[in-house]
Amino acid sequence: MYRTAALRAKALKGCLSRSFRASRYASSTAAAAAATVSPFLSGSSLPSLNIPLDGVSLPPSLPDNLGPSKLQTTTLPNGLKIASEMSPVRPSASTSLPNFCNCNSFMFTQNPAASVGLYVDCGSIYETPFSRGATHLLERMAFKSTLNRSHVRLVREIESMGASTSASASREQMGYTIDALKTYVPQMVEVLVDSVRNPAFVDWEVNDELRKMKVEIGELAKNPMGYLLEAVHSAGYSGAMANPMYAPESAISGLTGDVLEKFVSENYTAPRMVLAASGVEHEELLKVVEPLLSDLPNVTRPVEPKSQYVGGDFRQHTGDEATHFALSFGVPGWDKEKEAVMATVLQMLMGGGGSFSAGGPGKGMHSWLYLRILNQYQEFQSCTAFTSIFNNSGLFGIYGCTSPEYAAKGIELVADEMKAVAEGKVNQKHLDRAKAATKSAILMNLESRMIVAEDIGRQILTYGERKPVDAFLKTVDQLTLKDIADFTSKIIAKPLTMGSLGAVLNVPSYDSPVDAFLKTVDQLTLKDIADFTSKIIAKPLTMGSLGAVLNVPSYDSVSSRFS
Repeated sequence: MYRTAALRAKALKGCLSRSFRASRYASSTAAAAAATVSPFLSGSSLPSLNIPLDGVSLPPSLPDNLGPSKLQTTTLPNGLKIASEMSPVRPSASTSLPNFCNCNSFMFTQNPAASVGLYVDCGSIYETPFSRGATHLLERMAFKSTLNRSHVRLVREIESMGASTSASASREQMGYTIDALKTYVPQMVEVLVDSVRNPAFVDWEVNDELRKMKVEIGELAKNPMGYLLEAVHSAGYSGAMANPMYAPESAISGLTGDVLEKFVSENYTAPRMVLAASGVEHEELLKVVEPLLSDLPNVTRPVEPKSQYVGGDFRQHTGDEATHFALSFGVPGWDKEKEAVMATVLQMLMGGGGSFSAGGPGKGMHSWLYLRILNQYQEFQSCTAFTSIFNNSGLFGIYGCTSPEYAAKGIELVADEMKAVAEGKVNQKHLDRAKAATKSAILMNLESRMIVAEDIGRQILTYGERKPVDAFLKTVDQLTLKDIADFTSKIIAKPLTMGSLGAVLNVPSYDSPVDAFLKTVDQLTLKDIADFTSKIIAKPLTMGSLGAVLNVPSYDSVSSRFS
């Protein structure tokens, strides 16, 4: 309705502007004649928008739903997967009407740009003591000199296409992406594949990036939240997941081009790679990709290194004027999708942020931590929930920053809020807000071509397919208050991982928050147990028997004993 009204107003405006422009340069006689024929064009009166204009045919309104085309996937003989999806169609065109009024009429055309990414099942969990920090350095060495191109030539080719490139490293996966007009797809794919398959690892480039890495690691210490999120992974996990994402300073001296070359040759193999594209016809993509990647070795995919969440404590005193802390717990990974979705919605529900907002009050900051922590206790400078979810495991936690003398009380308050959610004190309004925020964040992100390509690649690496977004949204919609309460109760029963940074002298011992979470168990009374038992035996009985069952009493006789 609003779209049609806007089109009508735009059509009228165009007609009026052209009529005025014509009369401005016409003779006074002609202008007077025009005014006699059409008085409203002189500005004296305007017709209602409900009155159709003679000779103007308005275009039909757009359909409400414009969806993307179906995802197409091909697996090469060597195991490498190629997946692509066309961008959603969009309206675009212009029609010239007989009265010289330009009016928009809409046709369905594809987005002229495309994104192509190459994603590898390889991250810091695959590092060994010999290659520690390799993924961090590989991220920085992306789109540098290759065996076929110097860095200068590579940059010039990317600039000539008007393309943008990016690379990202995580604990489980690496991603390389290029984005440009789709007319350059063959060149985009060739540059992307050459950069990933044939890196030269020139000594001076490696050394230059190592110097930048040292600066980056130093800057990380100035970001307390990022520093603590890394720390709780190392403290909370036993095994490969504890490997740091940022190269330790002790490992930088051992990183060389030879180390990177060995790491790439061992891990960048065909069965562990997905080339994903958004906005590209699948057959066109296959013609370009297959000659470039079909000769990659088909090496058996290794078993993912084992990791186990165990909990732990990290604290580092830096003498700052604030105390930063993080309380986190283990959660299921994406292999248990419903639980992973619960963790995501729980993060949105808890929300949080900084105590100072540049936009001032009244911005709709209604998340749990804002209402119950930041708006109530001025000693908090920041308090926000976070998640870090992987294929088989993950973390959910809360980061906080307070004055040093308030650290112990602040940690106690955060623990109390986690318990409050577990005890079912969240109401439906809070849950609906969190569910709406989760869905809107997903849908807004998927409006980006580069994020769509990344989503395709990473989902295929994780699941072997890309699950439709509607399934994710349906899972979010089906969550209930009981689901959130039960899920929170389950995770806070797991070992705690606690991290603290800054002025940590007043941070309580590791056992104190653990005791706070276990206090609920300690407070159970005989009446609680009796009431709970009475409640469950009032429900319908399920009875089973096996073996010599001739003397087993009937279901009704047994059931009556509980009434």
